[in-house]
Amino acid sequence: MKKYLNLFDFSQKVNYKTEILSGITVALALVPEAIAFALIAGLSPLTGLYAAFVMGLVTSILGGRPGMISGATGAVAVVIVSLAADYGVEYVFAAVILAGILEMAAGFLRLGKLMRLVPHPVIFGFVNGLAIIIFISQLDQFKSPDGSWLSGSSLFIFLGLVLFTMVIIWGLPKLSKVVPSSLIAILAVFGLVLAFGIDTRTIGDIASIQGGFPPFHIPEIPFNIETLKIIFPYSAIVAGVGLIESLLTLNIVDEITETRGRGNKEAVAQGTANILSGLFSGMGGCAMIGQSLINTSNGARARLSGIVAAVMLLVFIMFGANLIEKVPMAALTGLMIMVALGTFEWASLRTFRRMPKSDVLVMILVTLVTVFLHNLALAVLVGVIISALVFAWDNAKRIRARKYTDENGIKHYEIYGPLFFGSVTLFNEKFEVLEDPEEIIIDFKESRVVDMSAIEALNKITERYHKVGKKVHLRHLSPDCRRLLSNADAIIDVNVLEDPTYKIVVDKV
Repeated sequence: MKKYLNLFDFSQKVNYKTEILSGITVALALVPEAIAFALIAGLSPLTGLYAAFVMGLVTSILGGRPGMISGATGAVAVVIVSLAADYGVEYVFAAVILAGILEMAAGFLRLGKLMRLVPHPVIFGFVNGLAIIIFISQLDQFKSPDGSWLSGSSLFIFLGLVLFTMVIIWGLPKLSKVVPSSLIAILAVFGLVLAFGIDTRTIGDIASIQGGFPPFHIPEIPFNIETLKIIFPYSAIVAGVGLIESLLTLNIVDEITETRGRGNKEAVAQGTANILSGLFSGMGGCAMIGQSLINTSNGARARLSGIVAAVMLLVFIMFGANLIEKVPMAALTGLMIMVALGTFEWASLRTFRRMPKSDVLVMILVTLVTVFLHNLALAVLVGVIISALVFAWDNAKRIRARKYTDENGIKHYEIYGPLFFGSVTLFNEKFEVLEDPEEIIIDFKESRVVDMSAIEALNKITERYHKVGKKVHLRHLSPDCRRLLSNADAIIDVNVLEDPTYKIVVDKV
């Protein structure tokens, strides 16, 4: 029970000024993002804003990564858009609740450790793809409502304000870090526009954010097996995409802050947040890499910044809509472009010549899938599969055998490298059945029998020797290898000298 008693851990040293100011900055950046993602899903802007509030508050309190920001995301929006169009918003709420249940189950089953299977090139590709998506999404702000590109004075004014925002965010930290540069940039552009009456697009030009406290609402749907058949596929994808994006974001924030988050705890928090989001009229979501990087770049490291961001977002909705709707989109566009530039792993480009070609291919492929398909789960899955195949191919070529005959006339085959499906062909080629003496020993002290293909290979090689009247001994098999061989043919004479016991490092919940 002790591991669950630390949900509200505020024991770390907190810089309250930094946390509060960073939270306000994040809240301002959340507004247009939440509205945009809700519109992508074909839902009302408040559905996205309510999701951002609930997701941000719950995960900041219960999550496994202090400083990480969650809210309504494009990854979830593109999944539920067809559900919303075909069945309506009530089914979206139900699907989000079910997705939350699946995420909580993943956390309780400790599936967060599966993130170990994601290679670094996949993370590079994922991050670079998200950076490109963030940048490309900002280009829409350079278009007029009818979809045509801005031109003339409108373009120059908007571009000038964007560049002014970026210069402040880039240059102010070189002079002072007392106040987050992103917040100063937003306020400076806001003040400039108000003081000179500059005509430029504002948040209010996208949609109104005026609303009340998120209403508690049980989805009005038939509670039967037919409904479950409709929503379950969407829920499973939302849960998968949400967990992958959240846990990868957690790893990225871990690297930035040089601390370690708790993936299983974050999965439970994400699930809880999605359940409450669906019950309080939200579209659901997951961790947001852009806002998380804004928060960490401002120096926020504790839970307080996320809580402040969520609470301030609700304050904007309930009391400050008229003011927030006047914030220039140019300021937020400049902020998000700087986030995109900071998110991109520029170091990955410099390592192209030093990285294995297979890793470069994986990184580029994951980036392309992320950018063009906007399917983060598929991008990561493709990267993991290709990396696993490359790993299997490389290890398949590493199996080798040292051969010698002892003073008793017994021939020894000392095997090096893992014996698995990829290496069985080379393994079989190592033996000289007809030329070998009456008795041989196959020594696995430096090898391991990994899978059923390996067992079948051992069966076949012993059968080959048995047919010509020769005997085979297997030595130095570890306990897990012996268990795999427990049902092997009786002609296999196992002479066991145990290997060391191997244990797996277990994550905290």
